[in-house]
Amino acid sequence: MIELSKIQTKLAEAIQQSGKTYSEIANKIGVKHQQISCYIRGQKMPALDTFAKLCAVLDLDANDILCISEYEAIN
Repeated sequence: MIELSKIQTKLAEAIQQSGKTYSEIANKIGVKHQQISCYIRGQKMPALDTFAKLCAVLDLDANDILCISEYEAIN
């Protein structure tokens, strides 16, 4: 089962490991830097379009962040 907490953790780790500031990321994806902080703390999940932009800006594989391989292993 795909768990929201796992997705939030992976997203937070990816943001923190990117080496980019919250403001840099926020400016590139069109949100306020406070939103990035909320993603890090697991208080909010980005909307799908924002998630896609995050993946592009941070060079992330959405399948990895969404734990798709874990889901495929179940089926």
